Amino acid sequence: MSSPTVPPAIATEPQRGEVAVRDVPGEAGNVGEPKKGGWGVRIVVTLIVVVWLVPTVGVLITSFRPEEQVLSTGWWTVFAHPFRLAEWTLENYRTALDAAGFGNAFMNSLAVTIPATVIPITIAAFAAYAFSWMDFKGRYVMFVIVVGLLVVPLQMALIPILKLYSGGAVLFGRQIFPDLDLNGTFLGVWLAHAGFGLPLATYLLRNYIGSLPSSIIESAKIDGADHFTIFWRLIIPLSVPALAAFAIFQFLWVWNDLLVAYVFLGGTSQNQVLTVALRNLLGGRGEDWQVLTAAAFISMSLPLVVFFSLQKYFVRGLTAGAVKG
Repeated sequence: MSSPTVPPAIATEPQRGEVAVRDVPGEAGNVGEPKKGGWGVRIVVTLIVVVWLVPTVGVLITSFRPEEQVLSTGWWTVFAHPFRLAEWTLENYRTALDAAGFGNAFMNSLAVTIPATVIPITIAAFAAYAFSWMDFKGRYVMFVIVVGLLVVPLQMALIPILKLYSGGAVLFGRQIFPDLDLNGTFLGVWLAHAGFGLPLATYLLRNYIGSLPSSIIESAKIDGADHFTIFWRLIIPLSVPALAAFAIFQFLWVWNDLLVAYVFLGGTSQNQVLTVALRNLLGGRGEDWQVLTAAAFISMSLPLVVFFSLQKYFVRGLTAGAVKG
């Protein structure tokens, strides 16, 4: 009597090092086959990327073109003769680098951006842990107040803060806030950027830290760990993706800021940051904008390095890393 026919997918058990492939009703046929609608999403994303890249490519090409070519023809005309040496030059970059005060402005931007990124992230991480895992009176009220500060327009707060920096605050004839004389100092602009960035940082990090598995925190408490030990040895390592993500946003915001730096530091050659120096390169009537394109790409170099060095943290798993092993 012949044995019954066994389907090929389950005829034999997989050997060591092999993977069993079984037919599952309703699943896609081949491994790696794109799901229904996947190609449409890819096409849309590709079109969006192309639309965003076209202006950037145009500015990049313009930064390498001579002034007479920029004023007479469009940047797309270089594709007709891409290897003609007359179409390309490094003079725009040489002019931008040789401009008076440009190198000093680059260092000033570093001196402003790095502390203005570290300070709010550090304070917000402590505050986010307190709002998430510490019990104290008024915790939710304080968190609502912090979130409410997100709606305060930055432009409306500049003048009051500037007055506090330059003369303090007087109420009913009494000095309630001392004159710290912070106007025109790096400390003043650090505190301004930290104050404007703290509400958003606290809100984002609180939601991230509050979503951590409570079993990890409870296990650490059972082992005798205090709040600082839990925060430093558990919360910080697990929150690296969120910290890195906000660090990128804060760094880019401060690095590209013109208004806050111009208000609190001024536009002198000694205190000017890179955005103010770029504005000065444009000229009084905007006649040197091809030099501005080259200077803009020089200023973009550091933010690109920061972004590509931290982008891996966007895709790191949080819970998987917490319970692994």
